[in-house]
Amino acid sequence: MNRATLITLLLWSLALGLATWTLRQLPLAAMGAAVAGLTPGQWLVWLLLNVVVMALSTGRWQLFARALGDRVALWPLLLIRMAGQTVSFLTPGPQFGGEPLQVYWLCRRHGIALHRAVLSLGLDRFFDLWVNIAVLLGGVGLLLVTRLVPSQAWQGTLLVLTLALGALPALGLLVLRQPAWLASRLGALVARWERHPRLLRSGAALSEHWQALQNALRQLLQTQRAPLLAGLLLSLLGWAAILGELRALLWFLNVTVETGDFVLLFVAIRLAMLLPLPGGIGTIEAAVLWCFSTLNLGTAEALGLIALMRLRDAAILGFGLSCLATLSRRGFAELASDD
Repeated sequence: MNRATLITLLLWSLALGLATWTLRQLPLAAMGAAVAGLTPGQWLVWLLLNVVVMALSTGRWQLFARALGDRVALWPLLLIRMAGQTVSFLTPGPQFGGEPLQVYWLCRRHGIALHRAVLSLGLDRFFDLWVNIAVLLGGVGLLLVTRLVPSQAWQGTLLVLTLALGALPALGLLVLRQPAWLASRLGALVARWERHPRLLRSGAALSEHWQALQNALRQLLQTQRAPLLAGLLLSLLGWAAILGELRALLWFLNVTVETGDFVLLFVAIRLAMLLPLPGGIGTIEAAVLWCFSTLNLGTAEALGLIALMRLRDAAILGFGLSCLATLSRRGFAELASDD
């Protein structure tokens, strides 16, 4: 057993153990009642918000692919995205894991050149992480000026966060003015995929396409800046929808919170998702219970929120597994026909 497999098994064991311990403390009947109490209109609003989040994130990726000259329809790209995210969900850490398969499917099923597939996906992940960090830093900064933090304790930290937030637009300007810098960063990001078996099966290693990728990135940044700005806008709209979904879930449960309390809950959940446990299993539950206890909110409402969030995760995971199965079947069929 290699080290990566051992770490994966250990993290899964930790996640499942934490989830089991958490669930044993929770009255599952109360959680089921919270789900059953939703009206048809609330189900519809919730469904639409999640569809909007998926559509916006997939649309950003499609925007980058089209800027590079590749015409891929939104629906097949959504299938690839959700299948890759399912792999990421099932591996340690919520951010990476399924990208090599996404690149493979783009190349194999849509005939996209490897360097353009890697570049469009790399740009999509870069924007996702960049805006993710900005939103979290902004959330922490807002928390520092609320009643939850003593005034004498936050000035220095707020200064650091302000400088960090100011550095993000500077980073964007650097990307536009120095394409080679972004190329080197993307190189570090995708180097881990280079020897992936699926990519090797596509007929070439990433190193053979690296110069083409740099040239494509340089041309994109010099002649196609509008799609990059549009991608940033789609990222912000996606986060607005994510915030809206959390607000909607609290509304469904008749939980009223002040702005600072809402920001605390949001930041705690997102930080819990960033921990290296598959799907934030156990950590999200702990974060929600801690926040509701800190804010003197009801335990029943906390359990309801956990139930609704995990129901959403289960539905998305089920959809992603169906996408993964569909793409895998087609992939096996294509390989068999090639033989």
